[in-house]
Parts: sequence; C-alpha cells; structure tokens
Amino acid sequence: MLALGTFLMGTTEFVVAGLLPEIAGDLQVSVARTGLMITVFAVGMIVGAPLMAMLTLRLPKRLTLMLALGVFAAGHVIVALSSNFTLVLAARFLTAIATGAFWAVANVAAAHAAGPAASSRGLGLVGAGAMLANVVGVPLGAFAGQLMGWRGPFWALAALSAAAIALIARTVPNDGGDQRSVSIRSELTALRSGRLWQVLAACATTTGGVLAAYSYISPLLTDRSGIASGIVPLVLVGFGLGALAGSLVGGRLGDRRPHTVTIVAAAGATLLLLAISLLAGYAVPTIILVALLGFFGLGANPVLMSLAVRFARQAPVLASALTVSAFNLGTAIGSWIAGLTLDTSLGTTGPAMVGTAIAALTLIPTTAIALTQRRRSAAVA
Repeated sequence: MLALGTFLMGTTEFVVAGLLPEIAGDLQVSVARTGLMITVFAVGMIVGAPLMAMLTLRLPKRLTLMLALGVFAAGHVIVALSSNFTLVLAARFLTAIATGAFWAVANVAAAHAAGPAASSRGLGLVGAGAMLANVVGVPLGAFAGQLMGWRGPFWALAALSAAAIALIARTVPNDGGDQRSVSIRSELTALRSGRLWQVLAACATTTGGVLAAYSYISPLLTDRSGIASGIVPLVLVGFGLGALAGSLVGGRLGDRRPHTVTIVAAAGATLLLLAISLLAGYAVPTIILVALLGFFGLGANPVLMSLAVRFARQAPVLASALTVSAFNLGTAIGSWIAGLTLDTSLGTTGPAMVGTAIAALTLIPTTAIALTQRRRSAAVA
C-alpha cells in the first residue's frame, strides 16, 4: 500500500516531462517556463518533507498518510481546472508538500516493517512504487495526455489518490502516534552526524544530475534524436524499467555492500549522461542509454535513504524527510539550470551536459563515506 502511494506521487512528479509541449501550448507559455512545474514541485518537497515531518511527529503514521493523500488529491483537482499558469504552479507546490509528508513517513514505516537487516530492501520496495510510475504511470499519462488533453492524467491521479486513502485506512496499522513530549531541538540535535550530511549531499547530486537531463528528455528525443513524439512514451517506459530494476537490485545489494553500490551507481550515471550528450543525434543508442540511466541513476536511492536513517539514529523520520528534501533540492537546481541551457547554443543537449557535471559530484561524498567506514572498521578490528 505504501508503494501504491509512491507510485501515484512518482507519476505526478515525472508525468509533466512527457506532457511539456501540450501543457505549454494550452497555457500559452514557453516549454522552458513550463518546466517550472517540475522545479516548483521539487521546491515544495524540499520545504514540505522536513516541515511536515516535524508538524506531524506526534500524529499516528496512518492518519498522516491519509491526510497527505487528501491534500494530494485536492492539488490535482486545482491543476485540472485551472487555465492560469501561476495558479497551476501554486497547486503543484501544495501537492508537493503533501508528497513530501507522505514519502517521509512511508520510508520510516517501511524501514520499521522490514527490520534493520533488510531496511534497504524494504525502502527499495517502497521506492519501486515510484520507479514503477516511470514504467506504467508516466507513459500512460503521456499517452492519455496526447489523446484526451493534458488535464486528463491529473483528473485520474486525483481519483486514484482518493481511492488510496481508503486502502491505507484498511491496511496500514494504527501506531497510536508518538505521545511523548517532542522537542524540535532534541530532534535537530540527533542530526549532528557528519556522515548523514554526506549522504544528503549524495542524494542531491545523484538525483539532480539524472533529473536535469530527464526533465527535458522529450525535446531531446524529438528535436535532436529525430524520434517521433508518439514514440517518446515508449522511451520513458525504458527509463522506468531501468529505474525499477535498479531500485530493486540496488536495495537488495545495498544491505550487504552499501558503499560499493553508491559509488558504482554514481560513476555509471556520470558516464551514461556524458554518452547521451555525445550520442544524442543517434536514436537507437540514445534510447538504450536512457534505459541504462534509469538503472544506474536511481538505483542507489534506497541505499542512500537507508544510510541516512541509520546515521541519524534518534531522528529517523526527520532524517527520512531530509533525504526527500535533498533529492528534490538536486532536482530543483538541476532542472532549473538545465532549462536555462535550452536557449543557449547547447540547445536540447544542454540538460544532459548539466546532468553530467552534477552527477560527477556524487563521487565525492560517496567515496568519503566509504573511506570513513573503512577506517572505522579497521579501528574496530
């Protein structure tokens, strides 16, 4: 059920990438400006995840999840009804705050359910819901948007999220909430771990690099690679399949070799983004590279979340929320810089070049974490 929620939220975050031309034409704004729908959503999650984690800390997790889905549904109704781009951006921001709250609580609930020995695998399963969104939700949304208008997918997401509230109410156990005296200061004190902040830096750069390119993948495929617009959803399916497989494989391997997974994924994503920048003029290689980018670019996310929860110790909900914020901080910065390059001489290959530079930065914190762990293990031995 938690994976179902992340499926809906992953769909709404990424479906815009496949509908940029349709939304831009209907709302009479440029494609680059329409990309702000992705950036604003990311900013909303940056703010919303830690803020809502603190505000709902004493509420039962089931109630928090249901409230978040209710706000999520309302935000989609506003987007579907609006013809004003500013109001659309405001509704996307509201939806993102709800998404951040849901994701932060869902991660902690999954980690507790799976237990310490399988926390990466449990988070990988919940994260697989978002990855499945790229396989099913985003392509279906893109197809539906082309057939019945871009507003159709937003109506569908509103209806499905309303139905998910009932499913969450029936299946997620009621934990009764945290009724102890909660101090924000004590929660923040638990986040003094330097390794935690290194993990958060890796979360920001790995996702920022991948999403910088993916946010504008549709113009790249149609204008540079010469792929027909009707084929673009199929390419998104390839990316989604890669991301789904990467999340499951990364989560399974991450319980045994977390540092190897994070370093290999960062290096692979950097090389793949560089290859996309250089080979974007060739359709078949680009399609293959996009699918591999999904596998390496997002496969380490469950491992990074598991490490963050482990390093934070007394503040797992806030640590989980901060990983959501970090992922989306990278997305916001990456997609914003990538959008600026569209109007330069780089054109549609600019986002992939930006993504290459950002993804390469991931090797710094992931390597530092691995070296720190190696020194600690040697000291214990």
